[in-house]
Amino acid sequence: MTGRLIFILLVALVACALALVASQHTARKLYVELQREEAAAKKIDVEWGQLQLEQGTWATHGRIERIAVRDLNMRLPAASRIEVVPAPLPEAKP
Repeated sequence: MTGRLIFILLVALVACALALVASQHTARKLYVELQREEAAAKKIDVEWGQLQLEQGTWATHGRIERIAVRDLNMRLPAASRIEVVPAPLPEAKP
């Protein structure tokens, strides 16, 4: 009887040990994957910042004016041809 109980406890102990090893292996694998994904997210953040900087560079007034003059042959009108149109005043609510 005690031999049988010891055998059952030994089997339970081995099963628990194997489950512990499997869960630690899974945890380590998931941690490595998490580190990889965090590195990828950081790389994407850096690329996003670079793209925003590039977009700001492409949209500068000087660049737009240079392209308008060079490629589209646009020129500023003479000061006598410029008219300022005032914005309409908002209507008062009753």
